[in-house]
Amino acid sequence: MPAPTAKTATPFHPFAGRDVPWLVDAQASARRDATFLVWEPFSGEGRRWTFAEFAEETRAYAAGMAARGIEKGDFVNIHMENCPEFLFAWFACSRIGAVAVTTNTRSTQDELAYFLAHSGSKYAITQPKFAALVRAAGPGLRWISCIAAGGDGDNGVHRPDDLIAFEALRGDPRAAPARAAEPMSPNSVQYTSGTTSRPKGVVWTHANALWSARVNAAHAELGESDVHLFYFPLFHTNALAYSVLATLWSGGTAVMLPRFSSSRFWDIARRYGATWASMVMYTLRAVENLPDPEDHKFRFWAIVGDVNFIRERWGIKTIGWYGMTETVSHCIYSELGRMGPEGAMGRPAPEYEISVRRDDGTEAGFNETGRLFIRGIPGLTIFYEYLNDPENTAQSFDADGWFDTGDEVMALEDGHMYFIGRAKDMLRVGAENVAAVEIEAVIVGVAGVIEAAVVGKPDPMLDEVPVAFVVASDAGPALEADIRAACAGALASFKQPREIRFIDALPKGLLDKVLKKELRALLEDQAPDPARASA
Repeated sequence: MPAPTAKTATPFHPFAGRDVPWLVDAQASARRDATFLVWEPFSGEGRRWTFAEFAEETRAYAAGMAARGIEKGDFVNIHMENCPEFLFAWFACSRIGAVAVTTNTRSTQDELAYFLAHSGSKYAITQPKFAALVRAAGPGLRWISCIAAGGDGDNGVHRPDDLIAFEALRGDPRAAPARAAEPMSPNSVQYTSGTTSRPKGVVWTHANALWSARVNAAHAELGESDVHLFYFPLFHTNALAYSVLATLWSGGTAVMLPRFSSSRFWDIARRYGATWASMVMYTLRAVENLPDPEDHKFRFWAIVGDVNFIRERWGIKTIGWYGMTETVSHCIYSELGRMGPEGAMGRPAPEYEISVRRDDGTEAGFNETGRLFIRGIPGLTIFYEYLNDPENTAQSFDADGWFDTGDEVMALEDGHMYFIGRAKDMLRVGAENVAAVEIEAVIVGVAGVIEAAVVGKPDPMLDEVPVAFVVASDAGPALEADIRAACAGALASFKQPREIRFIDALPKGLLDKVLKKELRALLEDQAPDPARASA
């Protein structure tokens, strides 16, 4: 259930009587023969689907998945890299009324086992190179289905013979389950890092997905002629909602790559006449080192905000937007054609209430850093709840229903806002949010470790990477090897510390709180001791 202090949706909202299948079918009717999805693998033949063809695929897989036992309310894990089958399965779940649980493909067995158990997933859909992992992580799954070829990265791994072939799930589209629209019923779950030792399952309703589709498309001023090139993983909100759902709502075309490729970026963009793309710093840095194309049709890139360098070099406008899995859409964004200050992420979106507060809870002034709070309606404009976690759900909202984002921002007098950093103990590693406490919990479980604290170290490509400071009873290479082995077994690669630094004592303040600012200062002042730490 939503936080008891949060706003409550009335029956009268924009998506009353509508759900995700409604949007798919409405566009199939309105844009029947227009291209919706293009798949551009790194090897083999690509393919296109019109809006009508895409709708039929989702109905066919809904029919087959239902025939295999999936019912309304069941949780279905989708553990795949970018590929068309990911989207067929996700939208098929929506037709059945099942809940799609999308998980990070870089997860370890321990992490995936937690996701499966915590969500109560009964079924899983994956690709060959992850089949053994999913089988080991989910021994209680009723069945596992596996596609023939994954996100262009299975590298010769074949589908196990005893798993259900994904194509065998395709049934008669005419037999797809028919049910009344329930916009406030759960539709999907994404796990996101927070300040707890385990990621939280963010629940979206059908109305959340439709809200994201509609508002994201409106903020980017998308239309039927727009072509979106995307390569970020579908198990994250950026690709699933900002890219696919927004394109579906606008009636445009989405060109999907397995993952980002600097060598193919301009070729694919020019071939399909891409008009927009989402960028982060590491993709921008990669493209920056490429020869400029002779021509392109990009009208904007969504990145940190207005960036003069992009406009001057390629003639491409830039817009900023801020959002998170919990906010569903961008609650702060910059308007196309209205330049803001360099690097500003935008202005408050009219669809949300925004508050910036000092540590004492009072409202911060202009040009003052403060903590960002958002107020919306759970299940409609913001997430419904944290799955099976009423305590964390309630604690994330204050007494007046404001959601604490855990981020710090600063507003200028003209209304533009800058992202300052994470107020919560979080790191930003490439495109991934990482909770320091999750890494620390693994390290302190290693025999010989007394205490540990993890901070972010600036990185030219990934923004920052984790560094662990460890207090130990017997520091040395053997313990460092044990710590690295424990992290490798329990944490995805992007969460694993790049350096382990042994320290006599962690700097602490009142209430025994670790002073991580001092640890970050140590990173700036000291190079790692090669005898005690390694990069």
